[in-house]
Amino acid sequence: MKRHYKIKVSGKVQGVFYRASTKQMADLLGVKGFVRNEPDETVYIEAEADEEILHRFTQWCHHGPDRAEVTHISILEDELMDFEVFEARR
Repeated sequence: MKRHYKIKVSGKVQGVFYRASTKQMADLLGVKGFVRNEPDETVYIEAEADEEILHRFTQWCHHGPDRAEVTHISILEDELMDFEVFEARR
């Protein structure tokens, strides 16, 4: 069943290619939505896919790319937005 997650990732996640790597992983898995850097130095993601795929995606989000140091991740489920692509936003 398709789900919509709002994900906030904290730690050393800006300036380490977290957004670009998130887009690559989302495209690989078929996740739709977006990722963006936030002013408080976190990364915010909205992601939609089947539950099993989102589980794999969020597992990846817990560590991210090699240079990232994830200290916390929060995941909230929300209403489907029916995104058509996954984009890295500024």
